[in-house]
Amino acid sequence: MINLHPFKNEPFADFSDERNAQAMLRALEQVEAELGREYPLVIGGEKIKTGDLHISVNPSSIKQTVGRVHHATQEQADAAIAAAWNAFASWKNVSAEERANYLFKASAEMRRRKNEFNAWMVYEVGKSWAEAEADTAEAIDFMEFYARQALRYDAPQPLTPSPLKDEANEVRYIPLGVGIVIPPWNFPLAIAVGMATSAIVAGNTVVLKPSDDSPVVAAKFVELMEQIGLPPGVLNFLPADGPTVGEYMVTHPKTRFISFTGSMAVGLRINELAAKTQPGQIWIKRVVAEMGGKDTIVVDETADLDAAAEGIVAAAFGFSGQKCSACSRAVVVESVYDEVLQKVAERTAKLTVGNVKDLRYFTGPVSSQRSFDKISSYIEIGKEEGRVVAGGNRHELANEGWFIQPTVIADVDPQARISQEEIFGPVLAFIKAKDVDDALNIANNTIYGLTGGFYSGKRDRIERARREFHVGNLYINRKCTGALVDVHPFGGFNMSGTDSKAGGRDYLGLFLQAKSVAEKL
Repeated sequence: MINLHPFKNEPFADFSDERNAQAMLRALEQVEAELGREYPLVIGGEKIKTGDLHISVNPSSIKQTVGRVHHATQEQADAAIAAAWNAFASWKNVSAEERANYLFKASAEMRRRKNEFNAWMVYEVGKSWAEAEADTAEAIDFMEFYARQALRYDAPQPLTPSPLKDEANEVRYIPLGVGIVIPPWNFPLAIAVGMATSAIVAGNTVVLKPSDDSPVVAAKFVELMEQIGLPPGVLNFLPADGPTVGEYMVTHPKTRFISFTGSMAVGLRINELAAKTQPGQIWIKRVVAEMGGKDTIVVDETADLDAAAEGIVAAAFGFSGQKCSACSRAVVVESVYDEVLQKVAERTAKLTVGNVKDLRYFTGPVSSQRSFDKISSYIEIGKEEGRVVAGGNRHELANEGWFIQPTVIADVDPQARISQEEIFGPVLAFIKAKDVDDALNIANNTIYGLTGGFYSGKRDRIERARREFHVGNLYINRKCTGALVDVHPFGGFNMSGTDSKAGGRDYLGLFLQAKSVAEKL
C-alpha cells in the first residue's frame, strides 16, 4: 500500500525573487529554441504524421510559429478509438495503486519541469508568468489529488450488514471504457491534464483532442506521460478539426463518454449528438461538460470598497478575462456605485498589457484572431449600450499581436447584450442596483450559473447570498477567480454545465460505474 502524505496544493513561485525570475528566463530561452517543431498524432504509442499541418502561433507575436501539429482524419479517429479499447482490455485490470503511481510519477516530473511548461503557455496562449505558474501548479494538483481519490474509490465501501448471516456483500467501482477528452485553450495544461488523468486513473483509456489554439502544450503533456512509462494506447493524442472529426468521435458507437470544457454552444452540441443512440451502441453515453459563464460580483454599501475594487479588477482582467470564472459584470448598489466605479476605472487604467515574455506586463493578448474580432465587436456594442470609462480604444500593439485594452463600460442595463452574452475577454459591464434585493435579482438574471462574488460587511446579507446567489462557486469578500483543487471544487449550474465539480471528491465518480456483488457463503 502506498504511504501518502495528505494532499496539499502546489505552492506558487514568487517571481519577485530573482532566483525564480532567472530560472523562468532560462526556461523561456530553452523553449524558444524548440519553437516551430512538428508534433505527430499518437495512436497506440505510434507516432503518425498526416501531412495536414495546423500552425500554432504566438498570440503576442503572431508572426512567430510555436509549432506545427498534424491533424487527424476520421479514419485515424477510428484507429485511435480502437487503440484505446485495445489498451482498456488490460488497463482496466491494473490495480488502482499502480495507476495512481503513474500520476505520482507524472506530477513529480511536471514539478521538476514547471518553468518549462510555464514557458510553453507564455508562448502558445499568451499567459503571464503568474498565470502560467498557477496553471502548471493546478495540473500538478489534479494529478496528486485524483491519484488519492482513485485509491479511495478502490477501497472497501461502507454498506449496511445483510440480515442474511451467510451472505457477503460489496460495492466496487469499475471504469466505463473509452472516452473522448476535449479540453479548452484557456487552461491548456491544467484542464487537459485534469480531464485526461482523472479518467485514466479511474481505469479508463482516452483519446485527447486538444484545442486548435493550444495543441503544442497538450503535445508536451502527452510526451511527459510517455516518458514516465504510461502504457501505449491509454492516452492517445488526436489533434483534429472539431466540427468534422471531433463530432465524428462524439457520435461514434464505441465512444463510452465525452469529457468537454468550452463554450455553451459547443457543449450543447456535444450533449445533443451524444444523446442520439447510434447503430451498434450498447450504452447511454455519459457527458461531462463545463460550459462557461456570465459571472457577477455584487457590492453593497457596507462592503470594503477598496477590497471590492481590487477583487473586481483582478477577476475581470487577469489573463485578459479569458476565464470561464472571470468577472464580466459588477453590480453595485446605487449609494456607492459612483465611488466603486471610479476606483475600478482608476485601477484598470493602470494595468499594463504587452508581450508577456516580459515579466513587467500584468496581462497579455487574447488567444486568436477569432477572439480578437469577437471581443472588439462587443466593445463597439458596449459603446452603444453604456459609457466607456476605461479602455475601449485600439491597443498600440494590435498589429503585432492580439492585444486588447482592459475595458470598463458603465451604466449598462441588466438586459443589455454585454450584460447577458459571454464575451470571454477583458470587457467589464458596470450595472447599478437600487438595493441588495435588486442586486441579487440582477446577479441571477442570466442563463449561466458558474461563479459569483459578494462583497458586504453585513452577516445577514452574506447568509442570504449563500442561499440565493445561484452559482456553483460563490466567493464572499474576495475575487471570483482562482479556484484551488479540493479547496474550491469547481463547476456550475444552468447553462454553465453539468455541475461536475473538477478538483472535488466526487469528480472521479463521473468516470466510474458501481457494481454490487452479493455472495452466499
